[in-house]
Amino acid sequence: MKFYLAPMEGVTGYIFRNAYHTFFNHIDKYFAPFIVANQRDSFKTRDLNDILPEHNEGIKLVPQLLTNQAKDFIQTSKRIKELGYLELNLNLGCPSKTVVSKNRGSGFLAQPEELDHFLEEVFSQAITKISIKTRIGRDHPEEFRKLIEIFNKYPLEELIIHPRVQKDFYKNKPNWNVFQEALVVSKNPVCYNGDIFQVNNFNELTAAFPLVEHVMMGRGLIANPGIIKEITEGKLVEKELLKEFHDKIYSDYRQVLFGDKNVLFKMKELWFYMIQVFSDNEKYHKKIRKSERLGDYEETVTRLFVEQDIQRERKISF
Repeated sequence: MKFYLAPMEGVTGYIFRNAYHTFFNHIDKYFAPFIVANQRDSFKTRDLNDILPEHNEGIKLVPQLLTNQAKDFIQTSKRIKELGYLELNLNLGCPSKTVVSKNRGSGFLAQPEELDHFLEEVFSQAITKISIKTRIGRDHPEEFRKLIEIFNKYPLEELIIHPRVQKDFYKNKPNWNVFQEALVVSKNPVCYNGDIFQVNNFNELTAAFPLVEHVMMGRGLIANPGIIKEITEGKLVEKELLKEFHDKIYSDYRQVLFGDKNVLFKMKELWFYMIQVFSDNEKYHKKIRKSERLGDYEETVTRLFVEQDIQRERKISF
């Protein structure tokens, strides 16, 4: 089994990736949060910093692009290839209303003819290998039958499927019936993405789809960075290792961000997920959310690691 890290804006940037690679190193391929493709000759500083090779040493990284304009994809592809990247990922999965309202991300799925023309033009240039991360439609699962016909026309590096429609956001259960259809009819390699929060979720997936060889994990891995070791070795993450992982992320953010507020914003995003692996976590999470100074934050986190344990049986909810 190959494990991928999902791109999650604001969370899985290079600081998180480097910490994960240092302390866990269970990911075969990392996908960077999306860059909005355009015709400019330079990147935004934030986007460039995230994919600079020197910020991702030893990591197999795939930059992701968000666009519905082929010329923008091609132009940005050329600039990214100059950095040494040989694969790009097209974002057809983002369910954000601001993205979808511009017919980007999963909003692009509602325009199959335009999507087909887009892919035809992009693949005619063949700047890099291209993978796609997609949902199964914008409004209805039945949309995927037309979409998979389109995807099958092109030599994708792989097709990463989150089997929900855009309107689901992250509610309801992933549609395994549609995913099964995709496995049967796809001419491209297929990767599964969606709701692997605990070992039993992974076991249920592999029992249902024994031919799946690639799994992308996002929220479940951020909540429990040790989940892959639990899956592969049956070992619970050690609290001391998780503390070292946290401390590196915290230290690295303090080096690149100015002011308590900005650092705390990033750490609170992380704790929205990671707090759920701890026993009796509610009062600690409340104090973390209310922290306005780094000193208060540090005191609460230190107490959490000393006073609470990592739970083997836990209910993950987002």
